[in-house]
Amino acid sequence: MLSLAELRRAVEALGAGRAGARIERVVQPDAATVVLELAGGGEHPARDRLALVLSCAPGAARLGARPRPPRAAATTPPFGQYLRAHLEGGRLRAAALRAEDRQAALAVETREGRFELLLSILGPRSNLYLLDADDRLVMAARPLAETRAELAPGEPWREPAGRPPGEGDDRFAGAEGDALLAAVERHYAALAEERDEDRLRRRIARALGKARSAVAKKIGRLEADAAAGDDAPGLERQGELLKASLSRVRPGDRAVTARDFASGEPVEIPLDPTKSAAANLESLFKRARKATRRAAQAAVERGGLRAREEELAALESELEAASDAAALEALAARPELERLLARYAPEAAAPGPAGAPAPKKKTWKLGKRELPTRLVPKRYRTSDSLEVWVGKSDEGNDLLTTRLARGNDLFFHLEGSPGSHVVLRTQGAGEPPQASLLEAAELAVHFSKQRSATRASVHVAAIKDVSKPPGTKPGLVYVHRGRTVGLRRSPERLRRILEARLDD
Repeated sequence: MLSLAELRRAVEALGAGRAGARIERVVQPDAATVVLELAGGGEHPARDRLALVLSCAPGAARLGARPRPPRAAATTPPFGQYLRAHLEGGRLRAAALRAEDRQAALAVETREGRFELLLSILGPRSNLYLLDADDRLVMAARPLAETRAELAPGEPWREPAGRPPGEGDDRFAGAEGDALLAAVERHYAALAEERDEDRLRRRIARALGKARSAVAKKIGRLEADAAAGDDAPGLERQGELLKASLSRVRPGDRAVTARDFASGEPVEIPLDPTKSAAANLESLFKRARKATRRAAQAAVERGGLRAREEELAALESELEAASDAAALEALAARPELERLLARYAPEAAAPGPAGAPAPKKKTWKLGKRELPTRLVPKRYRTSDSLEVWVGKSDEGNDLLTTRLARGNDLFFHLEGSPGSHVVLRTQGAGEPPQASLLEAAELAVHFSKQRSATRASVHVAAIKDVSKPPGTKPGLVYVHRGRTVGLRRSPERLRRILEARLDD
């Protein structure tokens, strides 16, 4: 923030050079900054414009100038709206320090009367105030509770308690007039750019770090699945030995001893006492087949994840090599990083108007009834920006398919294979893009009993062709029409859509 010496010279430069200037436009780009577009003033012709910046941002409070006003925010805060309504078209009559403190007072004359725009630089309690002709507080840019709780709109202005600070250093001693105001703003703009660059760099690093951690966890799980494949031969061997010993198994047995065909050694085979001999035999072979499938699928998926690790490492290398803000912004704009930033390092929401309540978390409702979390579907965004909704349970599947989805949305399922209901939201349009169809089909297979398959036949039908007769068990629906998509599984496509999860 400006020292008293710097603010004194800035105020003197403004008063001497721009007294009489017309306020053509008022812009409030953020909660702590107001920009007045001045025309003429002093010896400047009317065509000579100056964008005067008044900022009460803690740590960067200042009075400066830029060549032109910034773009207005999508929604102008109330303080800016009031200034636009009451100060535009007025004249800047004078600028001076108030109470010999770090307070820049700008006297503005309008058709309604005289106002004073007061920039008070008090460190974290800095604020921008509007006073009327009777020196009463009209309103403030920042909440009074954060800066001067003893003040109230409509009440007389009171100077801040305590002694004014010393003069301090003057970092802009070589500049005068408009050039001084411009030098102040260039200095703080450079600091803001450095902060923004550092913030973006940290966001990208955080997103890449979390993504690599997630990939490492998945690889760990796949390695456990791959290790399970080592058990398959032993389970098959026990199954073959049990097959030859079925006649010796009695109900309730917890184990049976068989002689190995090759070595002649006795082998003890554990049994489930609640199952029959035949059921124990089938269980052994089923476990062997499952272990083999898990190992095969793990080998396929592990290769894709290793490639993903290399991609993330390459992005981290590019981040290290990015030497300026432009390079960082170009990196962050790449589609793969945009998805990672949205998932792992979302930007904080911009603050709302002073005193506005925090935004509420999105809730799901049917009529007036709010849905419990267990019934809210998982949501994913396709590469064409459509949403795919996936049920979490049988009850959630029924709700998704019969109540939440719309007639032209598409329902995906695998014939004869239980799994989550998957719905592609088409936004009422006709045939969705092929990429979105395949990504939704990937999710349908992934959340089914066939998730380890390398190929699958996925049935696709419009929601209006899906029905649930009364009395049927939860999760069961009937599909009347549709078509079948032959899906060749793609680990890369599955990874992309899973990473595009939308968290409420």
